[in-house]
Formats: sequence, structure tokens, C-alpha cells
Amino acid sequence: MSRSRSLEILVGSFMAAGFVALFFLAMQVSNLSSASTGEGYLVAARFDNIGSLKVRSPVTMAGVRVGRVHGIEYDSETYEAVVSLRIESRFDKIPDDSFAKIFTAGLLGEQYVGLDPGGSDLYLKEGDQISLTQPALVLEEIIGQFLFSKAQEGESK
Repeated sequence: MSRSRSLEILVGSFMAAGFVALFFLAMQVSNLSSASTGEGYLVAARFDNIGSLKVRSPVTMAGVRVGRVHGIEYDSETYEAVVSLRIESRFDKIPDDSFAKIFTAGLLGEQYVGLDPGGSDLYLKEGDQISLTQPALVLEEIIGQFLFSKAQEGESK
């Protein structure tokens, strides 16, 4: 009986470890594991298309996470998405003419905002707006343009 009991305890321990590992994997995929403290400053950026960008997506500069997406709203007057970015306070020397782009990373297609620094001597501060932006590339549009161009080539021959 004790051999059976110890086998049950071993299997139970293995199952518990598996659930803990799945929990940590889910936290990594959902960006919840590295939630910031909320300190920093907010800047806004306007995009024609944000793709599947989500709140709490990373904001990076030179591959280093400098902040997170704080909020996403729609401006019905300009028909643009307004993305609020919370930049961590230790990154206070980002030029105010920086360029914001939406990129896709990873196998799951997670999108994030990438900042390219400008050359200004003035730096972004609370409430500023990044005016130079590039929208997300939508795969369906790219494929459609490719197929359309191939169809036009076929007609011209």
C-alpha cells in the first residue's frame, strides 16, 4: 500500500509542477509578468492603423523596453487611433522628434511600438505627442497588393 501511496504523491507533485509551469508560460505570453509600477510619463502617438496592438504591449527603443502602451482610443474627427504610451521615468532623454512605428514580433504575431530617436535637443515630457508615426503593416493588404500586381503583369503579357 505504501508504494502505491508514494506513487500517487509523486504523480500529484508532477502535476502541480506542470500547472505552475503553465501559469508562468501564460504570464509570459500575456505580458503580465513584467507589469510596471505605473511610474513615468505619458506621451501620445496617432496612427492610421494599429493592427492588433493592445494595451500593455511593449514600447521599445533600440530593442530595450522603455515603456508600455497605456491606452488606445479612436479619434472620430481625424479617423485615427490615438495610442497613449507610458515611458518609464528613467528614460527621460528621448528626443521630441522621435519616430514611432508599430512592429510585429514573435511567432504569435504580438505587436509593439518601436521608437527611433530623432536629432532634437528637446526631449519628450508628460503630455507631448509624437508626430512622426508609421502604421502597422497588415499582412492581408500586402498579399492583396502582391496578387493585384501579379494579375496586372499577367494581363500586360
